[in-house]
Amino acid sequence: MRRGERVRAVSRRGQAPGGAEGVAADAADPAQAAAAAAGAAFVYHCANPPYTRWPELFPPLTRSILAAAESSGAKLVFADNLYAYGPVSGPLREDLPAAARGRKGRTRVAMAAEILAAHRQGRVRAVIGRASDYYGPHGTGSIAGETVFGRILAGKKPQWTGRLDQPHTFHYLPDIARGLLVLADHPQADGQVWHLPAAEPLTAQQFFDLVAEAAGRPTPVKARIASPALLAAAGIFSPLLREMRETTYQFRAPFVIDATKFETTLGHLDTTPHRIAVPETVSWYRSR
Repeated sequence: MRRGERVRAVSRRGQAPGGAEGVAADAADPAQAAAAAAGAAFVYHCANPPYTRWPELFPPLTRSILAAAESSGAKLVFADNLYAYGPVSGPLREDLPAAARGRKGRTRVAMAAEILAAHRQGRVRAVIGRASDYYGPHGTGSIAGETVFGRILAGKKPQWTGRLDQPHTFHYLPDIARGLLVLADHPQADGQVWHLPAAEPLTAQQFFDLVAEAAGRPTPVKARIASPALLAAAGIFSPLLREMRETTYQFRAPFVIDATKFETTLGHLDTTPHRIAVPETVSWYRSR
């Protein structure tokens, strides 16, 4: 919108940010998705079905959006995460094998493979941008969202599923959006996976303390840790907690993204420092 381009935001309710055209559509319905994408130059696939139902709902949703991009002649930009790699040792790079062991990770692997295959076949231009756990305005659904910002602002302990002393990449949502725009604008990015740049890694404790400082709460913050054993027990009664067990490896050891490929090939992206992004996010939570 800031670049003077027409933006169409597609959701079930047709809600849209200021300056965008809101369109009500079910993106999982191929006919509705195709109608919503008609005339588009770029289609950004940022949709997610309920977390506990990814294996059954995510692939058909992605196929529907892929077909919509194909029918409209638009370039597909898929906002992916890092589940495809599974547990790794060292920084996360694009050349790592897709070795995910869990259901949700394998689902992500299959979707990325299908999108890249469609690109190779000449059916559609496509590119994939991957990011780590996100936060920012409207970013309530991430593990760094409501269970951190919302709880700290309410005077409660943030929730976490691993160690507090391990470096972890946190992506600020506006930085993810800017990174995806770069992928859309550069033809040389097509047909590949790219890791999106982020501000410097923080430990969970450092992140929580930044949020608390911005919220005017005491530091250091004490967190509520959901250990693997606790998730296993709670998962008997909670499908969501049961599903979270798959990715606890991301929070028990360093989980740091390497965006060197993006920076050296597509140019430097000025990411937002956490000391700026966290207060902006706190302000949004307070304004809801």
